[in-house]
Amino acid sequence: MKAVGIIVEYNPFHNGHWYHLQETKKQTGADCVIAVMSGNFLQRGEPALVSKWARTKMALAAGVDIVIELPYAFAVQAAERFANGAVMLLYALHCAEICFGSENGDITAFLDAAKTFLKQKEEHDRYVQEALQKGLSYPQANAEAWKRFGLASLDLAKPNNMLGFAYVKSILQNQLPIVPRTIRRIASNYHDETFSHPSIASATSLRKTLQGSAGRLEMIAPYIPAATKQVLRQYTETYGTLHEWEVYFPFLKYRIMTAEEAELREIAGVEEGIEYRLKQAIATASTFSALIDKVKTKRYTWTRLQRTCTHILTNFTKEQQNQAEAPTYIRLLGMTENGRRYLQHVKKHLLLPLVTKVAKLKNDPIYRQEKKAASAYAAIFSEPLRTQVLKEEYATAPIQL
Repeated sequence: MKAVGIIVEYNPFHNGHWYHLQETKKQTGADCVIAVMSGNFLQRGEPALVSKWARTKMALAAGVDIVIELPYAFAVQAAERFANGAVMLLYALHCAEICFGSENGDITAFLDAAKTFLKQKEEHDRYVQEALQKGLSYPQANAEAWKRFGLASLDLAKPNNMLGFAYVKSILQNQLPIVPRTIRRIASNYHDETFSHPSIASATSLRKTLQGSAGRLEMIAPYIPAATKQVLRQYTETYGTLHEWEVYFPFLKYRIMTAEEAELREIAGVEEGIEYRLKQAIATASTFSALIDKVKTKRYTWTRLQRTCTHILTNFTKEQQNQAEAPTYIRLLGMTENGRRYLQHVKKHLLLPLVTKVAKLKNDPIYRQEKKAASAYAAIFSEPLRTQVLKEEYATAPIQL
């Protein structure tokens, strides 16, 4: 059986994701689609709108065959580390191809750029550091380096292009026997906050519409499959809320206000004296967005600060980040009957242990951070619901469709 891998967050699953999934199947002719999906917190440093289990249901209902979790140590990271973690998990499951969405849509551009970059990596990195010292933000410094080395044909200011480049670079750098493919993103851009197409919208615009009121579900109905709508409705009826940064702000404020600067410096992402800006700003910030507005500068972008705040909230330290060099297990979140057949087909040849019961991971340092992330994610609930949600993290068996 031939498997193709996709790297997703499904926050939430929408019609654009469905298009990507159908095109992936069509272009690769794969027998099995494996999605590696971020868990409780996402790449840009945000809590997932609904739980990993709810998003797994969305994925399986749409036609994904296997859903595995990208651990926190790789999920809440900049593009390179995020991509390496995801690609290595798909390699461990023997995916023959990886298919990602991008604004560019031409895989040759990604391959050429990645090959050129790897040849000039040291010079590129040196130029980026020089640009950072001159006060440019990392995205600006990277873009300037990109132009300098003649790679401007691939616009890395576009978020899906940036991630796609990181996937291809990871495949080439690790000399993996994986064929990369890309599908052009249609109708909406990643950061679009409004609807401009009758059936395709960005996840950003969908979340913005739902923000503060799960009752607006009907407003996004044209842009999501029926199964997604049903899962979102069931989740809000069961738990009474969707997850967004503002509801976590009181917990973040407590963490920052009660920590000494030296404690904050131990946290991943706390660099270059940002702990002092955070301590100063938190005293007068009454919302998460107000805090970020007070702290952000050219160097400290909104996304970088969101990730740092997520690490503070979950107490993810630099030491833990440095120790997590590569995934150590494959956590299965869900599968279809076809996915089960594929796992039976490859189970003797998997490159990492396949885990369905997390009790086996109690001594794994990467999973220990996952437990902290789960505790932070459940913190917004009152008891006994909080304990119930935490129990789901440890006791839920992989969902089978």
